[in-house]
Amino acid sequence: MYCKLFKSTVMIKKESTDAQLVSAYMNGNEQAISELITRHKQKIYSFIYSKVFNRDISEDIFQDTFIKVIKTLKRGAYNEEGKFIPWVMRISHNLVIDHFRKNNRMPKFENNTDFNIFSVLHDGSLNAEKSMIKKQVEGDLKKIIQELPDDQKEVLLMRIYKEMSFKDISEKTGVSINTALGRMRYALINLRKVIDKHNIVLTN
Repeated sequence: MYCKLFKSTVMIKKESTDAQLVSAYMNGNEQAISELITRHKQKIYSFIYSKVFNRDISEDIFQDTFIKVIKTLKRGAYNEEGKFIPWVMRISHNLVIDHFRKNNRMPKFENNTDFNIFSVLHDGSLNAEKSMIKKQVEGDLKKIIQELPDDQKEVLLMRIYKEMSFKDISEKTGVSINTALGRMRYALINLRKVIDKHNIVLTN
């Protein structure tokens, strides 16, 4: 039901830990991965389905998750000792986000007002899907904010994340209110440029 690509043909000891099965697979036991899939398919599939609410899409993402798992293990690039399931869940989470992005379902920021670009970060009525997207967007924004000039970044962080007034920002930074306002304005302009430069998709 959950995965058409992988089927187990050799019995694996049920008491084997995830780490033992991963090690066995990396050492050439092709059936160890089938046991891992069988063991965890319900949890992973249920997580994916709870986000996309579509069985066909959920099965596609589930299979893509384990294709990525297998490729990583075959490259010998796995180093998450004792944390197999959290690692796989992160992969499935990222693939769900990719699905939303490809289908233009990320929260969209408009430039109608200066602060709408951050509106999703202050939305207290988000459902499970949008809450997960919010975390992704928040992470993207924090990364690109680091590319701003220091004076602009300082004002933006105070205004958006600390919710300080421009009067307080002026006193904290030792510049005039007009200068603080100007830095905020240029920060938002430059932020949009960085978003465009990196081709970051922030759409609903």
